[in-house]
Amino acid sequence: MVIVRKATEKDISNLSKKFLQYIEDKESKIYQENVAKFDIPEEYVRKALAEDTLTKAVASGEAVFYVALEGDEIVGFAQTIRKNAHIAELDRIVVFPPYEKKGIGTKLLQHVVTDEQKIGTKIMTVNAGKDETQARKFYEKNGFKLTREMTIDTPWGKKIELVVYELRLTS
Repeated sequence: MVIVRKATEKDISNLSKKFLQYIEDKESKIYQENVAKFDIPEEYVRKALAEDTLTKAVASGEAVFYVALEGDEIVGFAQTIRKNAHIAELDRIVVFPPYEKKGIGTKLLQHVVTDEQKIGTKIMTVNAGKDETQARKFYEKNGFKLTREMTIDTPWGKKIELVVYELRLTS
C-alpha cells in the first residue's frame, strides 16, 4: 500500500540519492524525460538534485516536498514552491518506474492540494513542456486549466516552450 506524506530530512536525503541514480542511467525514462528532452547540462541537474540543495529549499520555507512510499521505498514525490500567500507552484511531480500508471501521481497531487487548501492557497500553477502530452493529460484530468503558453530562457542557455496550467482551490 502506498502512503503519501510530507518528506522528512531523511526522505530528502534518500530522494536525492534515488533521483541521482536514475539520472546516471542515460537510458532511463527519468533521464530521457527530465534531462535529455530539455538538453539540460548534467552538472546543472546534479547540483539541482543534490541533497544540500533540496534541504536548503525546504529550510527556506518556500519549498515543500511530499513523498509517496511503498513500505520504506520512495516510489514518487512532489515539490511545491510558495509564490505568495495565495499562489503555490507544483514544481515537480515524479513517479519512479516501475510504479507509474498505478494512481500514485494522482494520490500525490490530491495530498498536495489538500495541504495547500488548509493553508489558504487559492491557486496552484504548474508548467509543462508544450509537447509533454502525458503530463498535460494528467493535469487536465485532475482539473487544471490551460492559461497560457510561453517561451522561457533557461539558466543553461536554451529556450523552452512551456504551457502554464492553473487549478483554483477555492470556488
